[in-house]
Amino acid sequence: MATLEQAVSKLFCIGFPGLDLPRGARALLERGVTGVILFARNFESAEQFARLLAKIKGAVDRPLLTSIDQEGGRVRRLRGAPFTSIPPMRALGRLGDENVAREVGRVLARELRAVNVDLDFAPVLDVDTNSANPVIGDRSFSSDPEVVARLGAALIDGLQTEGVAACAKHFPGHGDTHQDSHRDLPRLPHDIQRLEAVELLPFRRVAPQVASIMTAHVVFEPIDPERPATMSRPALDGILRDRWAYEGVVISDDLEMKAIADHFSIEEAVVEGVMAGVDLFLVCHHEEVQARAVEALVAAVRRGRVPEARIAEAGRRIDRLVARFVRPPVDAEALAVLGCDAHRRALAPLEPYVSLPPTGTDPTAA
Repeated sequence: MATLEQAVSKLFCIGFPGLDLPRGARALLERGVTGVILFARNFESAEQFARLLAKIKGAVDRPLLTSIDQEGGRVRRLRGAPFTSIPPMRALGRLGDENVAREVGRVLARELRAVNVDLDFAPVLDVDTNSANPVIGDRSFSSDPEVVARLGAALIDGLQTEGVAACAKHFPGHGDTHQDSHRDLPRLPHDIQRLEAVELLPFRRVAPQVASIMTAHVVFEPIDPERPATMSRPALDGILRDRWAYEGVVISDDLEMKAIADHFSIEEAVVEGVMAGVDLFLVCHHEEVQARAVEALVAAVRRGRVPEARIAEAGRRIDRLVARFVRPPVDAEALAVLGCDAHRRALAPLEPYVSLPPTGTDPTAA
């Protein structure tokens, strides 16, 4: 039977610097952390990356979840030969073909599975209704929520059919902000009718199928004027769980982003986040912050501020995701699928739609 520390540690996914697993990250995995999120800072070559993830998967005697942001366009942690070059989702939106979107999901999944990745933090389901948005832009399929919902559902189907968990992000919707939550805490004042018709629509449509949903560090004033969605019970328990009966894993965006870190302590963020409905927290950069986050949640359970039943509920959802999608390492021969002719042919219909320059930036590339 798991100890309290192990049960709480399960609610965390951590990042680390460099091309090898540091001692501190290994120690956190041994404490019970569910898995790791990888970035460009962990990637040198396809062979090195596949070996690193195989090593991580063998670090402890239980299945470990490996995850990455591999959307396409400017948000690709794995880029360059031999990987297939996936265009931004805006190209899929311009084409508007669900079958091609599904094939793109399959290509992403096959290539991620070849390097031992279990979960892709994609697709972006934010609706791009603000041309001044500094972080979404062409990561979004479209300014039309129906197009976002339709193509997002198809890409999710492609990813998950090929055995990689998808993650719809950033709930309830980051598309209309003029600030980047990596740097600021955005607020959206739209009334609930507008949110239902635009921001929420794609997430509601994919909720029955998607393995995980990532929260936005954005304050949605008509839902909760005090807290960003990551820490908001009306947003997570109220909409996702109570209204939509969503039973997948709710994942926070990185708690070290300034939208959270500049306004809330890590202790406050994890306690309020888990009570709001977050099941799995991303803490992507610093071992000290990761350890404090785990210790804060353990202490909150011991004090009775967070019920053990809430920790167990989150743990069961994580266990289901792990059982469905976490796989043992594959042989090096699997790398032959990277950039193969079949994958290039699958993306050929998008070529006329990728000529415009990318919009926005990727502040989390490393």
